[in-house]
Amino acid sequence: MNTMKYAEKLLQLTDEGTSPFHVAAAAERQLKAAGFQKLSLGQDWGLENGGKYYLVHNGSSLVAFRLGKKFMFGDTFRIAAAHTDFPGLRIKPRPEIEKNGYRQLNVEVYGGAILNTWLDRPLSVSGRVVLRSDDVFHPEVRLVDFRKPFLTIPNLAIHMNREVNKGVELNRQKDLLPILGLQDLSGKEADQDFFLDCLAKKLRVDKEDILEYELGLYNTDTGDFLGLSEEFISSPRLDNLTSVQAVIQGLLEGEREQGVNMAVLFDHEEIGSRTKQGAGSMLLPSVMERILLAFGRGREKFLETYADSMLLSVDVGHAVHPNYSEKCDPTNQDVLGRGICIKESSSQSYATDSEAVGILQQICDARKIPYQKFANRSDVAGGSTLGSIASALLPVKTVDIGVPLLAMHSSRELMGTADQESLVRTVEAFFTE
Repeated sequence: MNTMKYAEKLLQLTDEGTSPFHVAAAAERQLKAAGFQKLSLGQDWGLENGGKYYLVHNGSSLVAFRLGKKFMFGDTFRIAAAHTDFPGLRIKPRPEIEKNGYRQLNVEVYGGAILNTWLDRPLSVSGRVVLRSDDVFHPEVRLVDFRKPFLTIPNLAIHMNREVNKGVELNRQKDLLPILGLQDLSGKEADQDFFLDCLAKKLRVDKEDILEYELGLYNTDTGDFLGLSEEFISSPRLDNLTSVQAVIQGLLEGEREQGVNMAVLFDHEEIGSRTKQGAGSMLLPSVMERILLAFGRGREKFLETYADSMLLSVDVGHAVHPNYSEKCDPTNQDVLGRGICIKESSSQSYATDSEAVGILQQICDARKIPYQKFANRSDVAGGSTLGSIASALLPVKTVDIGVPLLAMHSSRELMGTADQESLVRTVEAFFTE
């Protein structure tokens, strides 16, 4: 597969993955096409050597694994983890607002979004909706994606804010309300449920049957190749769909005779991971233990796997910005298109240890996969990943890696085209060596 093929598969996912639920569903489609069998936490698992399996948890997290053809009890787990969520705007309950002749939605900020990048964009809505059913404890759940842009958040004209180019702090409650239509001024009684009516029409249900939803706004811009030689990818949701595609594709292409290879997609990384489908949950350790229990092995054998198992925490990193190079560490600066970044921090905001880094470097060197080192400036707090949180619950060797980005957490981000190939090949090699 050439470099552009890796990039095109990524852009297909950024187009399909407009909410965490749609990201998980897109990953599920790839797994099913490759012959993976779906499991449920609420059923017995009849696993077989050489088997390929996956499960979806609460709609937005996914665990997939393949057993070696000569799977041995107590053998090691190799795990690559990413997250399905991304910063943005989420729709509140009872969101309809009508004022000054316009119809708007009440939204809240999810994660650490760069707020001004959401202004003047073509926006749409996707997520999941819960519908009334005969079984109270099992309501009907549907995914919805309007696909077309029908909302926008207009900037205030410079004539009304002459200081705008000196910087404006946006109020999250006042300044980020999207417009989606005009108020009906015909004299008829106002429809207070105009968004709910729109949602019901999209789902072809009565609005009274809509119990609840988890819906977010997303930038409908398509991904593009930029640069004189198409050496850049500009797209929404590169954080962290670059990693989602890499861990799924790496799992499909990598195979070992023994042990277990696992791809794990967690939700809620952007808000701290400490939820039932986040990296701070018992989801991953529970699935690992159940794999061994399916083969008649107990908890002691599961705990023994900690000794020689390993976790890749796969999330994007920061590239050096040519206009702000002083924001980067003086000796550890990553450039787009020059390979993955291995992220290190003595604070363990990146869960990287020297032994794990040494293992990964040897894997990359053997396959001639380019890589770079990343560290924050000592006077900059920087970000964090799910690696430290997951490895606190699962104490195995862990290393944080990812593709470097510019404009991280913008509604549209920038990466090096060649870096997606490097990331997929790294995960595939991790699952093969």
